[in-house]
Amino acid sequence: MKAAQGVRLLLVDDEPHILQFLELGLINEGFEVKTAPDGASAIAIAADFKPHVAILDVMMPGMDGFEVCRYLRSEETEIAVIMLTAKDEVDDRVKGLSIGADDYMVKPFSFDELLARIQARLRNQFPGLLGEVRCGPFRIDGRRKEIRHRDEVLELSPTEYELLQYLVINHGLVLSKPMILDKVWGYDFGGEENIVEVYIRSLREKLGDKEHRIIRTLRGAGYRVDLL
Repeated sequence: MKAAQGVRLLLVDDEPHILQFLELGLINEGFEVKTAPDGASAIAIAADFKPHVAILDVMMPGMDGFEVCRYLRSEETEIAVIMLTAKDEVDDRVKGLSIGADDYMVKPFSFDELLARIQARLRNQFPGLLGEVRCGPFRIDGRRKEIRHRDEVLELSPTEYELLQYLVINHGLVLSKPMILDKVWGYDFGGEENIVEVYIRSLREKLGDKEHRIIRTLRGAGYRVDLL
């Protein structure tokens, strides 16, 4: 799935080698990319560049990623924010989400995973930018809230649509139940994790996936969509 031309990304990190690696990879995917080595520079660049997605490192000298995220949100501009951190701490994650971050990734991470997260944010927040997204036998039309599988429109409830979209866009990645609940139901969802199994079962029936070859279960880990 190739990124659309005209999608603007702002990368903010005080580690030059990370900036260079991500910049080259994302430009190769078709994105328009600008980088900043610190929070103050990021804010100055964002004012003119108006990025669709900002990828912010949390731990930076001076103005940290939390402050940058808070500032971007205060400007009332529509932007998706993905925060990066070297610390796998729940408090940091909750803080980032509570001030307006849309996603959170812990270093080290794979480039493919970051790309999938960016695509997911664009699909959720800027569906018109990507138009119809094709992933193997799936076609996702965010404007119609419609998913086709092998050219057949699937009859999905709104939650089934959000769940299948999340699984397909992140195809090849193992998604745990907590991750799925966070992204589809919201991080403050107070229900049981078993709700995920119920919806997965329904999606498999609608896909004719009796052998679980499309939506695979990885015991103790979560679910993964394979594009067959």
